[in-house]
Amino acid sequence: MSNILINVSLSDEPAQKRPPPVNWKNKNMRYRKKPSSLEGRNHYNHRTGQVLPPRQNGANHSAPPTSSNNTTLPSNSLCSAPPSTSAQCQEKPNDAGNTKASPSCSSSQKPTTTQSSSSAAMPTKFLAIDCEMVGTGPKGSISQLARCSLVSYDGDVVYDKFINPPVPVTDYRTRWSGIRHRDLVNATPYIEARKEILRLLMGKVVIGHAIHNDFKVLGYAHPGVLTRDTSRIPLLNQRAGFAPNEVASLKRLTKAIFNRDIQTGRKGHSSVEDARATMQLYRVVEEQLERTLASKAQNT
Repeated sequence: MSNILINVSLSDEPAQKRPPPVNWKNKNMRYRKKPSSLEGRNHYNHRTGQVLPPRQNGANHSAPPTSSNNTTLPSNSLCSAPPSTSAQCQEKPNDAGNTKASPSCSSSQKPTTTQSSSSAAMPTKFLAIDCEMVGTGPKGSISQLARCSLVSYDGDVVYDKFINPPVPVTDYRTRWSGIRHRDLVNATPYIEARKEILRLLMGKVVIGHAIHNDFKVLGYAHPGVLTRDTSRIPLLNQRAGFAPNEVASLKRLTKAIFNRDIQTGRKGHSSVEDARATMQLYRVVEEQLERTLASKAQNT
């Protein structure tokens, strides 16, 4: 082992004075960070989602939020504007207790209006009707409603029911009506069926062939401006090659214009088939017919 020599010096001389404290403020001046290139730019606060003004000489982010036009919003403003929508403002009560919207909270969104087409040109406004009757009274001379069918503009069945007349049936007229005794055993009572049918016809343009007979058994009068009778449309007769004032049957018109047979066989007529044929005939001349009717309405 090496010897360690400790030399202790004892002296009566006073301790040397400590060096004066360093002025760190002046010393740090030489190490002060130079302004970065980001100074003078707006800063985005990710916590609050606000754009802050540029820093000036080490200023913090406590500056008030500014609007898009660099105008500071009032401190009492209650506006909140989501990024994708216009400003939605709440009203703040004043000292008198009345509510008053802030002037800076006016919304630029304009109300939109919807333009609807004319109701007379909408296909859902059209219904075709056909009724089948049976006879009551002496020798079945009084017609009573036994079946009613309604089809839409496209030929879809809207209503089709057998209907039990309020008086006993004396002639089922099966050859023409297609109605048999078994069809009326559990049929809908006339009063109930009539309410259902009239509710569907209300406000619609109703098309039928010799439609006055259908309305008669219903005990109903439909507005004339909403009624179309294919047995009295000269344009159809012209298409079929008939005389303008001739009252042609539905069967003849359908055969002449569509080259299709209806009301065939011994089972009688089908009110659904007849209603569909009536709607198809109307659609052949619909545009020209409605234009003519509109012109007449303007001249009167």
